Amino acid sequence: MDLPTKKYPVTRADLVRYAGASGDFNPIHWNERFATKVGLPGVIAHGMLTMALVGRAVTEWAGAPDAVLDFSVRFSRPVPVPDDESGTEIEVSAQVKNTTEEGHTVLAITAVCGGEKVLSQARATVRTSRLGK
Repeated sequence: MDLPTKKYPVTRADLVRYAGASGDFNPIHWNERFATKVGLPGVIAHGMLTMALVGRAVTEWAGAPDAVLDFSVRFSRPVPVPDDESGTEIEVSAQVKNTTEEGHTVLAITAVCGGEKVLSQARATVRTSRLGK
């Protein structure tokens, strides 16, 4: 079973807000010259911001934050954020993979930006009774 795809915009303004909230002011998240000098395609989103957006999708699918029992990802690609009004978009989808002995639902999650997978081995376990409500 596939869950409905969720889409989340990410702009440079979002990166500034996240940096302020998290305290992560690494210049790869705001300085184009620095980001390209260290080999990145440009300014990139914070990995934990990307993970948080995927976590938001899981929470929305599960119906409540307390319905998410386990959530993990591996970062596989950076999320470049152009310096324009549109920024970029992270598209999150998931498939129900199985049900545990306890009756919980295991989700295999895919996060894509610009046609590229940005996370690997993304998984969540949620209370089945809350899924889709």
